[in-house]
Amino acid sequence: MSESPLRPFAPAGDDFRWAAVDLTRYKEEGAAPFREVTRQTLFRRPDMRCELRYFEVAARGHSTLERHRHAHAVMVLRGRGAVLVGADVFPLKEFDLVTVPPSTWHQFRATADAPLGFLCMVDAERDKPELPDARELEHLRASPAAAAFLDSPGD
Repeated sequence: MSESPLRPFAPAGDDFRWAAVDLTRYKEEGAAPFREVTRQTLFRRPDMRCELRYFEVAARGHSTLERHRHAHAVMVLRGRGAVLVGADVFPLKEFDLVTVPPSTWHQFRATADAPLGFLCMVDAERDKPELPDARELEHLRASPAAAAFLDSPGD
């Protein structure tokens, strides 16, 4: 029997989850700095070159500050927060669409009062994320907006 083409959205209380889709860790603990992020892979097919994933960043949580050779397309489905793309910081709200160009530093952060949930479309075969070294962090901090974002505790 083939897999069903329908993956119903099935929230339970405050959880934003898809039925019959595994909830996984964002990354392995200790692999990179992040706080309170989960992932669900909603779509992946061998005959297509993309993958659609849903990420949930808990209130006060954040993704890893990183970059990749592949681009991202991110659609916010719930909550509010901010995103660092390069040296620029943008506020996020429901239904905002963010494009992260290849090889661009980026990080997503949720506000203190609610989770930030978003869909992320990426290449199915991705390169390993790069973390910034001290020199690259110094370069990012040359932007006052990026420095304020990076230095905020997320509370």
